[in-house]
Amino acid sequence: MIRKRLTYCIGVFLFLLLASCGSNDRGAGTDAATYIPDAPDYADAAMWYIRQNSTADNGADVFYLVSTWETDWTTADGRVCHYADVHNATHRANMDKEISRIAAYMGEAGDFYSPYYRHITIEGWATLNEDTINNRFRTAFSDVQAAFDTFLRGRPDPDRPFVLAGFSQGGKAVVELLKTMPADVASRLVAAYVLGYKVTPADTLATENIRPARGATDTGVTICYNSVSDVRYIQPVVAAPCAMCINPVNWRTDATPATLHDTITVSVSPEHHVLVLDGYSGSEYQPILGFLNVGDFHSAEPWLYEECLRENIRARVEAYYKEQS
Repeated sequence: MIRKRLTYCIGVFLFLLLASCGSNDRGAGTDAATYIPDAPDYADAAMWYIRQNSTADNGADVFYLVSTWETDWTTADGRVCHYADVHNATHRANMDKEISRIAAYMGEAGDFYSPYYRHITIEGWATLNEDTINNRFRTAFSDVQAAFDTFLRGRPDPDRPFVLAGFSQGGKAVVELLKTMPADVASRLVAAYVLGYKVTPADTLATENIRPARGATDTGVTICYNSVSDVRYIQPVVAAPCAMCINPVNWRTDATPATLHDTITVSVSPEHHVLVLDGYSGSEYQPILGFLNVGDFHSAEPWLYEECLRENIRARVEAYYKEQS
């Protein structure tokens, strides 16, 4: 009897222990005492940053996805939140800091649309645990997918070509959008820009929509890069394993170096699929929780190559129209 009772107690203990472990982000996607903000309604103009550019001839609409701006925060009743709250004016204003700068150069291609979405906080990335990140990202991507569907339906000209772009977490969202994109929509894609995030070998096998850019003017392709001072500083959570990389200065995929701003040498590492920079310190960007901007140049990705990207988007849009004529 004592042995049976002891066995029963141990069984109950193990059940409760496993149930407790299953409630964290690794297994279930939400914590027991976490808060998830209300989803955005993308029919509401307040859920968008939009820059109209009706002067662009033969233009393309740009759909941009912002990176990570929020840290974990706590509700009035003590629940921790791992997401940005799009209904919070401060959170939207934080996202605007990046989006407005991107719109200033990417928006030259045509009308620019960027949705506010419940992006996951930096603490999720700092776990360096892909399961935790992917579980939390499901909420963020549900917003992204809804926003993209609204974007496609709401454009004045549904046949107009478009550009996809995203930085960091936004780059991850671009990759996931490519996986779910119907073929008729993908046929109008000028190019997808994945800045400061990886495109894994598994991603390329998941869809025919992901094809690596091979030059400056191919269309329907994915542009991907991450920048480091040395390959030993590759941060796997954003940059490895990666199946592609193109140099945004000379638009080559081999190790041929290019000079940026007269002093920075930029070369592709064909083995590691990252950009290796010489002559740039990145000192204007402080380390993020000790795992980004530490030998890598994560925070610089959309800004260091800004002029290159500005010109390249124009060139690819022009090439798209030439192909259609």
